[in-house]
This record gives sequence, structure tokens and C-alpha cells, in this order.
Amino acid sequence: MSAVAEERKIFKGGSFLIEERTPEEIFTPEDFTDEHRMIAEATREFMDNEVLPRTDDLEKKDWNLLRSMVRHAAEIGVIGASIPEEYGGLGLDQTSGAIVGEMTGRSASFATTLGAQGGIGLLPIVYFGTEEAKQKYVPKICSGEMITAYALTESGSGSDAMAAKATARLSTDGTHYILNGEKMWITNGGFADVFVVFAKVDGDKFTGFIIERQDGLTSGAEEHKMGIKGSSTTALVLSDVKTPVSNLLGEVGKGAKIAFNILNVGRFKLGAMCVGGMKLMIQESVRYANERHQFGRPISSFGAIKRKLAEMAIRAWVGETIVYRTMGLIEAGISSGDSHDLNAKLRAIEEYAAECSIIKVALSEGADFVADEMVQIYGGYGYSADYPAERAYRDSRINRIFEGTNEINRMLIPGRLMKSALSGQLALLPAAQALMDEVLSPQMSGFDDDDSLLAAETKAVQNAKKVALMTLGTAAQKYMMALAEQQEILIGVADIITDVYAMESAILRAKKIAAAQGEEQAARYIDMTRVFSNDAIERIEASAKNTLAAMSEGDELRTLLAALRRFTKWTPVNTVAARQRIADVMIQANKYTY
Repeated sequence: MSAVAEERKIFKGGSFLIEERTPEEIFTPEDFTDEHRMIAEATREFMDNEVLPRTDDLEKKDWNLLRSMVRHAAEIGVIGASIPEEYGGLGLDQTSGAIVGEMTGRSASFATTLGAQGGIGLLPIVYFGTEEAKQKYVPKICSGEMITAYALTESGSGSDAMAAKATARLSTDGTHYILNGEKMWITNGGFADVFVVFAKVDGDKFTGFIIERQDGLTSGAEEHKMGIKGSSTTALVLSDVKTPVSNLLGEVGKGAKIAFNILNVGRFKLGAMCVGGMKLMIQESVRYANERHQFGRPISSFGAIKRKLAEMAIRAWVGETIVYRTMGLIEAGISSGDSHDLNAKLRAIEEYAAECSIIKVALSEGADFVADEMVQIYGGYGYSADYPAERAYRDSRINRIFEGTNEINRMLIPGRLMKSALSGQLALLPAAQALMDEVLSPQMSGFDDDDSLLAAETKAVQNAKKVALMTLGTAAQKYMMALAEQQEILIGVADIITDVYAMESAILRAKKIAAAQGEEQAARYIDMTRVFSNDAIERIEASAKNTLAAMSEGDELRTLLAALRRFTKWTPVNTVAARQRIADVMIQANKYTY
């Protein structure tokens, strides 16, 4: 555990909505230790030198090559970075795991393979397996000797995982379970040796199991996918497949706890992978824009292209910020308990389930945006498979479906916060009530004369939090226990909360950089924060208007909209000039520099 993590305060998940933070209280990439940086560099070199040059070979479904590359990745600690040393891992912190994820994100197909190998296909065994199963499987998975996969989804149960029809029954002698059923979209399915499988014991008790490849376990044909073609994806058919009782994960009937908690880990790791992919896409876009000439000039000199490059960089930088801010929260939670208590680690991650869903939504959509703009910068060449934009565009799309669709994750964000509020763990409801009293008051605070760095943005995000509370509080009051059924409302509230978290994170990080390096050195980060905040306020106002109008009418709506206008009062900044400055830094360096 790094000293940085040990010194961090512990905050409740979702508390950013009702509490203020200082720059010193958030973890950012500027806090990386020398060890973190060494891990990043070693993984990046492996990806750039060993994986990326073999991408075409991987897309030809050469699974022997892929297995050898997984073993090579294991040798440098990529798979077992955050796995306890007693099970063959390196015992590093969660941040190290996220850094590895970011660097592997430079190859979407290989990152997908490792996401199963070192993530969702491994962690259920680490956290919920019997000691016998951990000793048997985890070291071999960490070394790459054994390939693993995660089998949750079925043809009739995608987002509704509890509707699974795969069954398991205990043998008459009580020594093993017998499983039957079919699973879909199994990453590593074509060549995995061991599978984490979810099935219903006696037809109703949703449970997790470890299953080895054997007679009766059949992988389907490789799926013909839009993207990530260098990863294996198949169906899985189980016909009287046997597994010993020692391969039971957790308790019978408690499979949901395993599936959903592991997905929280998958979400922040997916976010980190998207960061890595975005940075590489931007780098390729900058280089191409400098090389490509039109009308006697490099296209990087045109304002329309500068705008694209700048916005791509802003999305990547802000996305990176929320990923590692959340990692800091998780590390602090883990460091407060017994470092050997795996259940305590999982609880620390679960505490920030809303933040993990925010990461998943924001980064997967950010990656899609960057990929789309990359194609546009390449123009006609962007549509050709001979250039990198085409593959990046196809590969990025799956991220909005992986680890729970973005629609599901959007509903999880306010849902998780309301669950914490109703249980008394998060003082959200008193804060919402106090805000409603403020809304009804004739005297409402506005902007003051603070002229400190990013003062206007800081005030704006404080007011944006009030918008989030106002919309969430109105929804909770109107729908009460039926709120979970109001999907459009939940999605609108989630978008507001996501922008609040991202906006505040960017502001705090920019202030932190300015305090350490001086405002002149931090100018480009200040520019990015101001542009992002400017646009976020517009999005927040639009989302709130539509969401409030869907819940209220007449005098109530007019009162809420009046409050909204006060909370989103904002003097626009010159985003054109700021974006040009942001882009010029990269254009001159001929690479992504943030």
C-alpha cells in the first residue's frame, strides 16, 4: 500500500454531492509513486513493442499466439498486479491495477482478453473461492498457465442476470454439482481452461461456480463481432458438467453478490482501459493532422481540427481525473482495514459503486467520442482498414455494453445514492430538504466577488450540486418507492450527477497542479477545466429542465425552473481561444501531452 493512500481521508460514497473537497483531498496522477510510474512504463513498453505490432495476427484468431502473449504479460506482472502474494500475485495496490489497465487499453482486443484473465474471470475466485480453490487456480491464472473466463450472460438474460436459466444440482453423494445450460458472449470462451459460471441451484438459488473445461462443456463458434476481433467470444454449452463442492463460490443462493460486486471492479478498470485507448487515439490523430496537408497547409493549422483535438484531449484528461480520484477513495477505504481481509477490500470497492458507474458511463462515451472524431480527422482514410482510425472506431463501441450497459449504469447511479440515503449511510435526504427550503426562500445566494483561481467554476459546481439534489429530491418525493420504475427520470438525474463529479474533479486537479507548479505552468490544465465546466453547466441546465418538466407542472415547475436559472447562472468563457491553446500544445509536441 502506498504512503499516499494511507494518508487519505475516508469519505462516504456519493458524499461529493453534499460535501466540499479540497485539492489535497483527492488522488490524481500527480500523486503516482515511482513504483506506479515504473509499472506504467513497463506495461506501455510491452504493449507497444509486443502487442500492437501483432494486432493483425491476433485478429486472425491465432489463439496460440494470444496464449503466449498472455503468459508474457504475466511474466511482467500485468495479470497479478493487485492479487495477494500468497496466491502468486504481486500484492500491489488497486491503483497499480488501474494503471496496468490504462496501458493495456492501448490494444482493445488484448485489453478485453486481459480483462477476463486478470479481472472478472479471476477476482470471483480470489474474493469468494474456497482456500482450496484459490491455491489451485489463482497462481496458474496469474502466471498465464491457465486461461479463465466469466460466464454470466444468457441469450434470454442480458441486463436481467437474475433471469438466468442455467441450473445446478448437488449430486446424490454430495461431492459435486452438476450444471446444465447455455451462456453467451463469453470472452476467452474459445480457449479458456476454467470458467466462472453462474447457475441456479435447484432452479432458483442463483450461485457462482468454478468449472474446468471437460467433456460436456462445449464452446460455440467464434462470434463475428463488429470490433475487438482479436479477442475470443463464444457461446458456452453445459451438458451435465461436473464440478466439486470445493469449487462453489461463496454461498448457495448468494451469486448476485459475487456478480455485481465484481462488476464494480470491472467498471473502474474498464474506465482506465478507455483512458489508455483515448490517449493513443489522440496521439495518432495529432500526428496525422500534422502530416496531412490541404490547401497548402497541415490540417492541424485549421481551427475546425484544433477544436476536435482539444475536445478529445479534454475528454481524456477529465476522464483520467475521475478514474484516479475514485481509485484514491477506494485505496483509502482499503487501507483503513486489515490489508489481508479480502472481504474488507471488496466492501471498500462496493462503497463507491455509484462512482464506478459514473466512470463506466463517462469513459466509455468519451472513448466513443474520441474514436468518432479520430475518423473525422482522418477523413476518407479514416474509413479505410489500412489506417488506425477504422479499427479504433469499431473497437470502442463495445465499451458502452460491457460491464452493464450504460443505460443500466445510469440508473444505478441515483439508485445507489438513494439506497445509501434511505439506510442512513449518506445524509442525502436532509441535504435535499434543506435545499428545497432554500429554493422556496426569496433570498438565494448567487456569485460573489471571489477572484481566486477558478473561483467562478468552483461556485458553479457548488450550485450544480444543488441542481442534482433538487432533481433527485423532487423525484424521490414524487415517486417514492416507485422511483426505480422511472427510468427516464433516473437517467436525467444520472447525467447531472456525472457532470458534477467530473467538473469538480477537474477543478480540484487543476488547482492542485497550479499550487504545485504555478499558474503559468498549469495554464493548459486551467484552460481544459474552464472549457469543460462551461460546457458541463450547459448540459446540466438542459438535463435539469427536461427532467423537472417531466415531474412537475404549473406553479411548482415555475418555482423549480426559477431556482434552476439561479443555480446555472454563468458567464460564458472564450472556449474558442482556450481550445486553440490546448490543441497548439499537442500540435507543437506532435503527440498527446496531457
